[in-house]
Amino acid sequence: MTPEPPTRLDEALRRRTWLISAWPWRALAYVLSTVPIAGILATGLLVIGAPLLAAANGLLLHGRPPGVALLLFLAVGSLSLLAVAPIVSFPVAVIERWRLRLVDNRPLPAPPWPGLVARYRSAGAWREVAYLFCLGGLVPVVYWFFLLLVLLDLGMITSPWLAGDAEPVVIWQPIETTAEAIPYAIVAVLLLPVFCYATGLIAAAQAAMTRWALAWPVNAAALREVARSRTRLVGAYEAERRRIERDLHDGAQPRLTSLTLQLGLARLDVPEDSPAARPLAVAHDQARGLMVMLRQLVHGIRPQSLTDLGLAGAASELADVATIPVTVHADLHGELPEIVETTAYFVVSEALGNVVRHAGATRADVRLTRVGGDLVVEVTDDGHGGADPARGTGLTGLADRVAAVDGRLLLSSPPGGPTLVRVELPCRR
Repeated sequence: MTPEPPTRLDEALRRRTWLISAWPWRALAYVLSTVPIAGILATGLLVIGAPLLAAANGLLLHGRPPGVALLLFLAVGSLSLLAVAPIVSFPVAVIERWRLRLVDNRPLPAPPWPGLVARYRSAGAWREVAYLFCLGGLVPVVYWFFLLLVLLDLGMITSPWLAGDAEPVVIWQPIETTAEAIPYAIVAVLLLPVFCYATGLIAAAQAAMTRWALAWPVNAAALREVARSRTRLVGAYEAERRRIERDLHDGAQPRLTSLTLQLGLARLDVPEDSPAARPLAVAHDQARGLMVMLRQLVHGIRPQSLTDLGLAGAASELADVATIPVTVHADLHGELPEIVETTAYFVVSEALGNVVRHAGATRADVRLTRVGGDLVVEVTDDGHGGADPARGTGLTGLADRVAAVDGRLLLSSPPGGPTLVRVELPCRR
């Protein structure tokens, strides 16, 4: 069975085919595209950072306290920097969410501009500000150190051609001849795959930081837990099951019993050597087996596609019949409990149905992942948002179904979208 292709850089780094895949080039593109953005931000921070470092250096090394003019400049500059940071961080965050697709295919929805006052009052905006300072402060330091190592490695590779010049090549020590430089060059060539992996690790770490900082924390107004009465659903299910069993017992079963008796009497009246004896015996056996099959159907109602294709295949089948483009990402390992698998299937089915009927979306994404001991189902669409369980969109019944297996359903659907339905189902056996 062919493994599913990785959807993000940290997954690709664990694959043996990393070096011969497109992911090293995607990581390199992500790193190189970071340089101009981080460079511009670092230049802006140096306007305040350089005088601050100079003042600290003068105080620590020479005991000279900073002057009043410098302190005033630092105070005004720092306050001005903090004042404009929530505004500057918004377009930077938009660009960073877009660039993140180079190394992470998972969607990272961008919130709309909430207004000037809201930017200063939002916790998510200040997380973007923290990311802004990290991108302009920490990232350039890491990149500069890594660049020095790369330049050192390139210098070792080219040392055999430079060793014959008038000036000796200095790496760890002066190298005057080509023979002395060749071992350094060999070691440098062998280190090239290491630098390739190091580039991927740097890009993956930065991508993880970006996703953590730019994934807006969902507050109670934006992400509402809509799980409802587990007892009500379980009681309703048990009542419906008993009603079906009663209908079978009082309706279908007597007819089948009568049919079985009639076939049994007919078998007694028909000689064994008669041509009708064999078909009659088969019909009699099928009638007796029908009651067993009906009882099994009542106790184990389950979509056939789940049995035949598994959860990932069944979700893909639901995506294929949807009237809008739906992408399914499945990262499942190991077997799932049957009730969890069935619940997840109905979550995807109902959520996609809501997207088609109510969201006004042009596309949707379904993600199935195992996180620790839970199965996490996420359905995202680019519709107009504003989903409300109180308006009869089916979310209440879906939350009851999820609660029946000790799971929870979370909804994020701000006006203007996007909408995210996240379901966490424990996979205890």
